[in-house]
Amino acid sequence: MKIDRMEGPSTAEIDVPALIDRLPISSFQIRVLLICAAVLFVDGFDTQAIGYVAPALAQEWKLARGALGPVFSAGLFGLMLGAIAFGTLADRVGRKRIIVIATAAFGLGTLATMLAQDATSLIVLRFLTGLGLGGAMPNAVALTAELAPHRRRATMVMAMFAGFSIGAALGGLVAAALIPAFGWRAVFLVGGLVPLLLTPLLAVSLPESIRYLALAGGRDRDVAAMLRQVDPTLQTADDVRFVVPEPRLSGLPVAHLFAERRAGTTLLLWVVFFMSLLDLYLLSNWLPTVLNDLGVSVSSAAAIGAMLQVGGVVGTFALGRIIDRFSFRALAVTYLFAAIAVAAIGLSGHAIALVTVAIFAAGFCIVGGQIAANALTATYYPTAIRATGMGWALGIGRIGSIVGPLIGGAMLASHVDVETLFFAAAVPALVAAATALLLARIV
Repeated sequence: MKIDRMEGPSTAEIDVPALIDRLPISSFQIRVLLICAAVLFVDGFDTQAIGYVAPALAQEWKLARGALGPVFSAGLFGLMLGAIAFGTLADRVGRKRIIVIATAAFGLGTLATMLAQDATSLIVLRFLTGLGLGGAMPNAVALTAELAPHRRRATMVMAMFAGFSIGAALGGLVAAALIPAFGWRAVFLVGGLVPLLLTPLLAVSLPESIRYLALAGGRDRDVAAMLRQVDPTLQTADDVRFVVPEPRLSGLPVAHLFAERRAGTTLLLWVVFFMSLLDLYLLSNWLPTVLNDLGVSVSSAAAIGAMLQVGGVVGTFALGRIIDRFSFRALAVTYLFAAIAVAAIGLSGHAIALVTVAIFAAGFCIVGGQIAANALTATYYPTAIRATGMGWALGIGRIGSIVGPLIGGAMLASHVDVETLFFAAAVPALVAAATALLLARIV
C-alpha cells in the first residue's frame, strides 16, 4: 500500500485507526498480543497463588478458618491502588514503560513473599506485590486494544486476557505438585522468578502503543515503522503525519471519564466490575479451603479449584466473537448463567464430580464475563483516557475483590453451610447481569 503526500502546501495525514481497520490482522499484532498475554500469565499466577497455598499455610501457622481474609484483601487493595495509579500514569508516559516496571515490581514482591513468617508480614508483602500486579493489567489491555482493528478488538483483547486465566489455573496445578514435595514457599519462588526473567524480554520486544504515539505527536517515524510491521507493503512520504481523530484531553484524566455524557456509562461499568470481581475473588480465594473442609486433600482442592480458571480460559475463547457481535447484551446473558452456575456449586453437596463441573461452568461465565467486560471497556474509552478508564474500572472492581474474600471469610468463620455460602455468592452475578443489560440500552 502506497500513501504519498497530498497536493498543496499541507503535509499528508494518515488516520491510524482507520488504516488498521482496513488491514488484515498481521503476525506483528499477534506477537504483541502474545507478549501481553505472557505478562498477564505471570500476573494471574502470582495473583492467585495465595489462594492455592492458603490451606497449607493455615495448617503450618495454625490459623483459624477465615484468618487469611485480611491477607487476601491486602493483596487486592494493592491491586486496586496499582490499577488506578499506574493506569492514569500510563496515559501520560506510555503503556510500555509501566508494563515493564510493574512486571519487575510484582516479580520481586512475589519472591519476597517466601520470607513471610507470620500473617502480619504476609499482609505487607501481598500489598506491595499487589501494586505491581494491578499496574500491569490495564496497560496490557490498553496496548492490545490500541493495535487491534475495531472489528476484532474484543476478540483480541479477550484472547490476550486469557493469559491471566491460564496463569491462574496453572497456579493451582503447580501448587498441587509443589506443596506436598517442597512446601508452600516453592510456589512463590516460581511465581517470582518467571516475571523477573520476562522483564528484559519486555524491555526489548514490547512496542509502545501505536495510538498513544500517534496521539502524542512527534513520533511519526516510530509510528510508520510499526505500521510497516503490520503491513510490510506500506509506503509513505517522509513528511507524512500520523494522527488519531480524537482530542488530546488536558487536565485531570479521571475527570474526562465523566465528561461528554460518559458519566452514566462509567458508573455502570464500575458496578459491573465491582460485582464481577467480588464474585470472582470470593470464589477463587476460598474454593480450595471450602473443598478441603469437605474432605478433599490440600493438593486435590488446589487442582479442583483451578477449574474455575480453566473454565475461564474456555469461556474467554468461546465468547470473544459473540461479544464482538452482541456487546453488552451477550455480557448480560453470560452473568445470568454465572449466577446459576455459582448456586449449583452449593447444591452439589459432597459429589466432587458435580462440584467440579459447576466450578468449571462458573469460571466459564464469571471469568469469561469479566474478561469480556475488560474488552468492552477498552473499546468504549478514547485513546487519551483508555488506560485511565481501564485502571479506574479495574480499581473500583478491586474494591469488590477486597470485599469478596472478607465476606467469604466472615461467612466461613460463622460456620455458614456450603449451600447458603454459594447462594449468597450468586447474588453479585445477578446484579452484574442486570447492570450489563442497562449498558446494552445506553451504549
